[in-house]
Amino acid sequence: MTAYEILLHLAFRTPQDQASYLTPAMLAVHDNFEQAGRAEQPFRFEQWRLGVATILLRMLADLGEHEEARRAADVLHRALNTAQSPADIDKQIHKENKLFEQIYTNLYVNDEGEALLDLFARTLDADAPDLLAQIEYEAVDLARELDFEARHEDDHDEE
Repeated sequence: MTAYEILLHLAFRTPQDQASYLTPAMLAVHDNFEQAGRAEQPFRFEQWRLGVATILLRMLADLGEHEEARRAADVLHRALNTAQSPADIDKQIHKENKLFEQIYTNLYVNDEGEALLDLFARTLDADAPDLLAQIEYEAVDLARELDFEARHEDDHDEE
C-alpha cells in the first residue's frame, strides 16, 4: 500500500465518508501521476496535491469539528473530480478563496491541528513529487497518532 492509500484509509473511516470521498478520481491520483506522460504530468501532479490536501483538511475537520476545514476539503475534492486542467483547478479554488483564508484566521486548533495545518500549507507549496511524497509519509505518521474518537467521546460525555 502506498502512503497515499494509507492516508485515504486513515482519513475516511466511516462508510458514509468512503462513499462520498473515495471516488475513482480520488483513489487514482497517485497512480495517474506515476503513469502520466510528460505532457500530462503537471496536471496529474496538481490532482495528487489536491488529493493530499483534501485528506489533510478532512482529518483537521474530524479532529476538531471544524466546519470551515470540512467545507474547504469539499471544494478541493470537487476540483479534483471535475477540473480538466491546472488552470481549471485554480479557477475553482479561487472562487472559494475566502473560505481558505478563514481556515487560518478563524480556527483555533491544538498541537495536532497545527501540525495538520502545517502539512496542508507544505502540500500547497510542494512543487516536486519528492516533496509531496515526504509530506505524505509525515502525514501518515501523524495520522496514526491522532485520536479522532476522543473528540466524539467528549461530546457524548457532555450529554
